[in-house]
Amino acid sequence: MVEISAERFDQLVDEAFAGVPAELVALLDNVVLFVEDDAPPHDPHLLGLYDGIPLTERDHAYGGVVPDRIFVYRNPTLALCDSEEDVVEEVRITVVHEIAHHFGIDDARLHELGYA
Repeated sequence: MVEISAERFDQLVDEAFAGVPAELVALLDNVVLFVEDDAPPHDPHLLGLYDGIPLTERDHAYGGVVPDRIFVYRNPTLALCDSEEDVVEEVRITVVHEIAHHFGIDDARLHELGYA
């Protein structure tokens, strides 16, 4: 396990998000990114979570809904990693993984692409 402050972890998440191609960021619709210390109690080892309606499932009736949410969980990520370099890589993978869910890409395809 590596120790990284909450502020530094937030910065790493920001850097990972900044590394997403601008063309993809421009396509994000009604989604917000959160960093939380702990994953939900039912899945305490979860590194990230997408909670929303993927773009591929939205239709003409979509509207007036709360934003989709992407969560990145600090403590499970730090527990998995041995160095800050490991955290940087894991955060990058997690951010891309959860954004991919927003675009309707499932876990099986993300595994194929190396983002799971």
